[in-house]
Parts: sequence; structure tokens; C-alpha cells
Amino acid sequence: MDKLIKEFIEYLTHARAYSEYTETNYEIDLYNYKEFLDKYGYDYKHINYAIISNYTKSLKENNMKSSSINRHLSALRSFYNYLVRKGVVKSNPFKLVTGPKTESKLPNYMKYNEFEELLNTCDSSPLGIRNRALLELLLATGARVGELIKLDVADVDFSSHEIKVLGKGNKERICYFGEHCAKALEDYLEQSRPILLKNKKSSRLFINHIGGELTDRGVRTIIDNLIKKCSLKTKITPHTFRHTFATLLLNEGCDLKSVQELLGHANLNTTSIYTHLTNDRIKDIYLHAHPRGRK
Repeated sequence: MDKLIKEFIEYLTHARAYSEYTETNYEIDLYNYKEFLDKYGYDYKHINYAIISNYTKSLKENNMKSSSINRHLSALRSFYNYLVRKGVVKSNPFKLVTGPKTESKLPNYMKYNEFEELLNTCDSSPLGIRNRALLELLLATGARVGELIKLDVADVDFSSHEIKVLGKGNKERICYFGEHCAKALEDYLEQSRPILLKNKKSSRLFINHIGGELTDRGVRTIIDNLIKKCSLKTKITPHTFRHTFATLLLNEGCDLKSVQELLGHANLNTTSIYTHLTNDRIKDIYLHAHPRGRK
């Protein structure tokens, strides 16, 4: 089973374009599952609902959150889909398994002035110029960090302000950027990237401090270090930029279907969670606009 898990993780990397963060969690979850099977002598090829029920029960007994249990089940569902395609098993025992209900948490997002404060921590050094371009592009496109680090220089079209992004399942979409982002990218490509490359060659857009490809973890470290330099109390991760992107668009009147397309969501229900973030603003607009709503 160890070999199949490794093959599956490689498959996620090369064929599914999953982020490093997701791949790491899936790998941990799958080895946790293997440990459970070994402990009770179960064969991964002959799994039934009773075994799955015992497994989820063991996760609960270890005080695992519902969201983490659902991630475990998602990892196993994907893993067994892979095994079915390879002909290792005939059917996916996790296909119809539903996880525990989770509390609906609203996405964490930044206010625009918080983004500006974060930008102001970027200095004029090669790394500072790169970091500014990175932040601008994250907010301009709403791209996932796993998508951002796989961008090539050739994917950026300055004439049309468009970027080709390869999303989940190798689905390509077009993202857009404005003048602020364009200026930051041009500065980075002209002034910073050649220095960071250190005479190396790379097609990747974003380069790390030793001239190699920037990783998922590298982006998280950059953002964490920038936050330490300013007074922000909001919890900010690379995904916070994606949430902020969606919230800003909806607050400015962009329709949900367009936001879905820009984010690369396969299902509109995934995008609809952002509408909860705009409810307070809509209420405020109503109270100011309706003649019987004003005081």
C-alpha cells in the first residue's frame, strides 16, 4: 500500500495540480488510514461500511474536528477513485460515505486598508519588489497559491492584462489584473527577477531567494514575515487573498456567476458562501436608500 500512496501523491502533483499543502495533508491522512488497517488486520482492497464506520469513530475518539475528519474522507475517496482507475479495486467504498456535519464558518478576509498596510512593508530590495508583485497578483486574480507558484512568465499577457491559470483538475482559466498589479509585475520582471535568478534559467514567474522555484510553503513564509513587520491583527494566509478578492468583487456589485468563473469554482454553491459576507453591506445600502428605511 505504501507504494500506491506514493504513486497517488505523485499523481496529484503532476496530473491534478493540487497544492503542496493539500498533498501533504492527504499523504498524512492516508498513512493514518494505513496505520489503522494494519492495527486491526484489515485489507485495503476489501473495505466495507462497518470498517469505514470504525475508522471515523477512531478519528472522533482522538478528538479530531469534523472538518479534519471530512478531509480524511475526501482524501480516501480520491485515493480509491485512483485505485479503481488503476484496476486495483473494483469499486470505491468511500463513494457514498458522508462525513459529520461541520459548522459553517465564514471565510476570513482582509479590509482594503489592511492590504495596503501589508504592501507598505515591501521595501525596494529584489525580494521586496518580488513580494509586492506577489501580493498584488494574489489580490488581483484571486488565484490559489498552488496555481500562483506554477505560473510561467509566458502565461502573463501585459497587452490584454490577462494571465492563463491552470487550476484544479488541470482546468485552464483566464484571470485579469489591473494597472497596479501590472506595474508591480513589470518592476519585478525588469529589476528583481534577473538578480534573484543568479544566472540560472527558469520559466517560472516567481523565483525564491536562491534562484529556484517558489513553493507553496515559501509563499506562506513570505506572508507570515510581512505580517510580523506591521500591526495587523487579522489572521492572513495566502487563501485570505482569494477570500478578499471574492468579497471585494461582490461588494462592488459583481454577479455571483462571474465570481465563480474568476475563482475557477466547479460548483456555484462553493462560491455562494461569500454572499454571507456582503449581507451587512446590503442591509446598510437598503437602510440608506429606501425612503422608509432611513431614520
